[in-house]
Amino acid sequence: MTESASKATSVPVPRRYLALWFPFLPADRMRWEQRSKNSAEPDDRPLVVVEKVKGALRIMAINQRASKLGLISGLTLADARACFPNLAVAEADTQADALFVERLAELCDRYTPSVALDPPHGLLLDITGCAHLFADEKSLRMKVAARMTLVGLAVRASIAGTPDAARALARFSRVDIAPQGQDEVLVRPLPAVALAGLERETVVALSRAGLKTIGDLADRPPQVLAARFGQDLVTSLLRTLGRENRCITPLRPLPTVAVERHFAEPFTQAEALESILSGLIADAAHIMQERDEGGRVFEVSFFRSDGAVRRLVVQTGRPSRDTLSILRLYRERLDTLADPIDPGFGFDAIRLAVLITEALNVLQPHLDGSVNDNDAVSDLVDRLIVRFGPDRVLRFEARDTHDPECEARLVSAAKGASFEPHGARARDVHWPAPELGEPPTRPLQIFTPPQPIETLAEVPDGPPIRFRWRRVLHDIARAEGPERIAPEWWRKASGTEARDYYRIEDTAGCRFWVFRQGGYGDAETQPRWFLHGVFA
Repeated sequence: MTESASKATSVPVPRRYLALWFPFLPADRMRWEQRSKNSAEPDDRPLVVVEKVKGALRIMAINQRASKLGLISGLTLADARACFPNLAVAEADTQADALFVERLAELCDRYTPSVALDPPHGLLLDITGCAHLFADEKSLRMKVAARMTLVGLAVRASIAGTPDAARALARFSRVDIAPQGQDEVLVRPLPAVALAGLERETVVALSRAGLKTIGDLADRPPQVLAARFGQDLVTSLLRTLGRENRCITPLRPLPTVAVERHFAEPFTQAEALESILSGLIADAAHIMQERDEGGRVFEVSFFRSDGAVRRLVVQTGRPSRDTLSILRLYRERLDTLADPIDPGFGFDAIRLAVLITEALNVLQPHLDGSVNDNDAVSDLVDRLIVRFGPDRVLRFEARDTHDPECEARLVSAAKGASFEPHGARARDVHWPAPELGEPPTRPLQIFTPPQPIETLAEVPDGPPIRFRWRRVLHDIARAEGPERIAPEWWRKASGTEARDYYRIEDTAGCRFWVFRQGGYGDAETQPRWFLHGVFA
């Protein structure tokens, strides 16, 4: 059993990349799908994958048997059948090929969390700091290649110091591992087409100029190459020679903290998963403690020996590195799974990644030993979110507005700060603090929409002395107001009327919040009264 953890280090580590190229991927994908759907032996005839180009069917991919016959991409189907009538033909499906490559990238996630696509039909793995988990780079490369072969794919794999150098070696050479500092020596004999991102016209122009290898280009001044063939050629050349490095863009975001355990033999004891998870969470918590951080989103990945990957994600409402609390969330998550975790033939590795972290300082405990009275409530909210989902556990959030209908809104309790349309953070808006000894100015809950009422007032612009609501007549004993609330003209259509609000109390002691919309001086409209809320 081995273990790794992402820790900050001041010593720069030389970057290492593993490039994978699948030369017969469309044909291998079709063979894999045929074998998965049908237990019978698949068709072993030479297979060509065709697509229509300018009205003619041309070969765009072949399998290994067709390659041994001398068939190449770009040949018309008619010419190929004239030489080999017994060909198996399939239509190209670039979308299915892309999805299949993404599945292969997920399979490679067990070796490194940084996996990027390398079109066409390739992958790039940043294996910096990962090789020691598999003994060395040679063992890591062999394990990756063996797993791809087990899936039924032909693959070429090479390791180098830059992504472009590893890509060129995998596609145009038989070099398995380039020693550190030897990238340029090994890529110089390769053809110029090995440079990534070159257009076909550029390759033809280089050939006509006598620049057929990467070494020929490396011997020319960069300014001359850039003036004639463009700066992109020079950039690709420097990256392939190892003189300039670039960062790959992983398919999945890199975790802030990651700890994992690999097993010499496939792990099949499902009941022992909790103890392994507890150890991984404790290791991640130790790393976060050194950084004065706490995790918000935790993801555990189970890598099965058959290539399947199962991921479980839990999130907390506040930064946390409490092992017991996080483990309790995973127990809740496992209990709610419709499809339980199945080890199958066993797990090769288990990884815990902390996707989002925030600052978490140590709080001084109170005299009774407690740190925060809200911890129990926060833990309850986290457990409810895990059991029912983040969209079903809601909380109220204040908004910066004077409109009583828009002062609060419901958001997911699992989310952090949400953002207003104008860019102001809603988290910075605080609920108004009530004045001591004064009654509340707003009811806790208002009616949406406001309910119309029948009123009788002594003076036109004064508060009502009596109103009828839900067939019940209320006599007013006290009234306070008016409070005029104008509409938000920058968000609503013009012409919306202002409202005059009153807080009133009837003879029975019940308190209401009513408003009048419209004025008595307007000859076209008559004022209307509405009940907007009831005070508790």
